Amino acid sequence: MKLTHFVHSCVLVETPSSRLLFDPGVFSNGFEGLTDLDGIVITHQHPDHLDLERLPALVAANPRARLIVDPGSAVSVTERGLDFQVAGSGETLQIGGSRVDVVGGDHAVIHPDVPVIPNLGYVLDDGAFYHPGDSFSLPGRDIDVLGLPTGAPWLKLSEAVDFFRAVSPRLAVPIHEAILAVPQLYYGLFESLAPAGATVTVIPPGTSTDV
Repeated sequence: MKLTHFVHSCVLVETPSSRLLFDPGVFSNGFEGLTDLDGIVITHQHPDHLDLERLPALVAANPRARLIVDPGSAVSVTERGLDFQVAGSGETLQIGGSRVDVVGGDHAVIHPDVPVIPNLGYVLDDGAFYHPGDSFSLPGRDIDVLGLPTGAPWLKLSEAVDFFRAVSPRLAVPIHEAILAVPQLYYGLFESLAPAGATVTVIPPGTSTDV
């Protein structure tokens, strides 16, 4: 499996049977020229995960790709005139040659006064990769590679470490880092506080890594 990190939560996951792009948002860049995608998968409606300005061109450049969104993103994607499928927690999707299990359902709490919106996590190929979006939802199965949220208004470092330990993957790839001035500080703490047997691999923006 090959991962390419296009900054923040945007990750291209390539397996022998599929090419799936997760969360092309406004803080991300470099994904615009991608072609031959089987799926474009959105965890939730926040702009750092869903760039409505660049999404139509991405969809047009990938005519065979299925656009999968959470319930909260459906209205805004409809307004763009795009064809899409709304996923729901507990569903299993077949995208390209990959199985994608949908988990979670709610965004992590930002503040009690901020309404909680839908957020879906996606587990690829029986645990090969897990993208949780903006949540600490546990996937309910063993995970090989975890996209680990690093910095956000809804999380602090200790919560990210606790989530890392609870999922206990073989490998964590830090994502959701664009709002941090010095994310390397967080990466170092992830490494030192990792669960037993887990490692951390930082993928520089726009580069690919075999995992």
